[in-house]
Amino acid sequence: MQEQDWGDDELWIVTASSPNIAESPTGQKNVKSVNPYTSATVSGEELKEGRVKAETLAAQMSQFVRVIGRVFADAQKQINPDAGLQLDEVKLAVDISAKGEIKLLGTGIETSGKGAIELKFKRVDPSK
Repeated sequence: MQEQDWGDDELWIVTASSPNIAESPTGQKNVKSVNPYTSATVSGEELKEGRVKAETLAAQMSQFVRVIGRVFADAQKQINPDAGLQLDEVKLAVDISAKGEIKLLGTGIETSGKGAIELKFKRVDPSK
């Protein structure tokens, strides 16, 4: 595989985080700002932004896809050939952190409005 020269290419990554909530002695909840430099919110969550080198993001994505490929190749090997089943398609939701880390979102994570990326891997017909 040919190495890409990314130079100084960077991407802005914007993430949302719930504000810190502290309870006062009277039992009232006080919201403390996580980021004092921004007042932007989305659905009650504060936005944080940062720059990530494109090279870092590319390396993280490459590693993620390589590992996921091995996991599902191994799962396919476990299927009894007599069953007539074949893994044909896999959809994964991933999240990119402000540091450029690629994280697989599991069940129970609400992806709508979170900015998750959906990766769809489909079996390639080798005869084409």
